[in-house]
Amino acid sequence: MVRPLGILVGLGFCMALVFALVTTVWTMATTPTEDPKNTPYFWQQEPRPANLPSSGPFAQFDRVQLQRGFRVYKEVCAACHGLNLVSFRNLEAIGYSEDQVKTIAAEWPIQTPSVDPNTGEAAMRAPIPTDRFPSPYPNEIAARAANNNAIPPDLSLIVKARAGHQDYIYSLLTGYRDVPAELPEALRPGVGLSYNPYFASLNIAMANPLTGEGQVTYDDGTRATPDQMARDVTAFLVWTSEPKLENRIKTGWAVLGFLLIFTILAYMSYRSIWAEKKGR
Repeated sequence: MVRPLGILVGLGFCMALVFALVTTVWTMATTPTEDPKNTPYFWQQEPRPANLPSSGPFAQFDRVQLQRGFRVYKEVCAACHGLNLVSFRNLEAIGYSEDQVKTIAAEWPIQTPSVDPNTGEAAMRAPIPTDRFPSPYPNEIAARAANNNAIPPDLSLIVKARAGHQDYIYSLLTGYRDVPAELPEALRPGVGLSYNPYFASLNIAMANPLTGEGQVTYDDGTRATPDQMARDVTAFLVWTSEPKLENRIKTGWAVLGFLLIFTILAYMSYRSIWAEKKGR
């Protein structure tokens, strides 16, 4: 009795598998194929290489470029994006002196929330070097209200947080385009959105921040073209995302060198120890 019952159960499973296979094939055969042009993926572009000094196995930071990038952040990006994980005093690592950092903090246009020591009430004060860069918005609601219901992301770790890393950030900043005439209506940007083929959905709430040459004046006389500003601020954001990059690269090469020498010594020891026993 048990054996026929097992056979029936097995036949039931086989019939279920055959039915699932037939229905799947039928669905795939009868479902009309969607035109790839109607999907954002068809219009997306791969990030272009930023070619920064911080790229590659011998990565290092160009301090002058980092200072230019900080100026772009300060004069263009800081109005909407914060650096909540970076302190003003960290700027000394990119070449600013202690006095310069104090001046930058004191003149920062956004004040830091504080508490009045006399009354205990909430107050605002000018930042000091030990403070982190203040957020441009007091809360999420204010951020959404000022940006078409989109929250500008914090830029402290933005390079690490996005696929494509520095290449993606650079391409996004230089990737604003006119809407292609053949772009399907469903993919066209709505009110308050801009077309950018490097953005996942093609339509980004951030308007083009780098609108033209001379938007920022560099202290070293570098020509501030949109491409140059995008490259410089990307380099600065690479530094905010990984300020110890140079130390990591140096440590990595030192470890590889040690392992190479150790491997050679181990091989020579092996040959020396077993040389006499090889013929036995």
